[in-house]
Amino acid sequence: MSLWKNFNQGILKENPVLRLMIGLCPVLAVSNSAINALGMSAAVAFVLTCSNLVVAAIRRIVPDEIRIPIFIIIISTFVTISDYVMQAFTPDLYKALGVFVPLIVVNCIILGRAEAFAYRNPVLNSVLDGLGMSLGFTVALVSIGVIREVLGAGSVFGITLFNPAAAATIMILPPGAFITIGFLMAFLNKLENKVQ
Repeated sequence: MSLWKNFNQGILKENPVLRLMIGLCPVLAVSNSAINALGMSAAVAFVLTCSNLVVAAIRRIVPDEIRIPIFIIIISTFVTISDYVMQAFTPDLYKALGVFVPLIVVNCIILGRAEAFAYRNPVLNSVLDGLGMSLGFTVALVSIGVIREVLGAGSVFGITLFNPAAAATIMILPPGAFITIGFLMAFLNKLENKVQ
């Protein structure tokens, strides 16, 4: 598989949120605003890319029988780093994301990529896979966050666009995330069918 394909796969074709439908717990919980979505995306991107790098680097010395616990330790190390950095430098964002930052440890995107890709491929391929999956997750999560914030609160990145009284409050609640994901999936399917 080419390096470009390693990077490109996660953006649209294997987008973790809109195609594979994995890692939806934080998507539903934190995508009620664009800034929360961006913050969570940054944390997931850091953890995914770094854990892919380390897993790929040590894959030949990790005994097959204990690989999953080792993956969890690697992932939790990077989650702890991102958790502390976010707590120190962006306390408001840290408070808004709450428990969902530490829960990145059990996010199936991260563990799934470590198991399915990084453990079976060289370092550069694994880093590019992590970056591509991260970019796909970011595009999906921020798109959902922007749509939900605009329709549900009348603002984007905290900037008021129209009177919040005219907004559809359901869009900033969890059902709004499901509705938005459904429309984005339908839009991607329509584009894909048009191209074929």
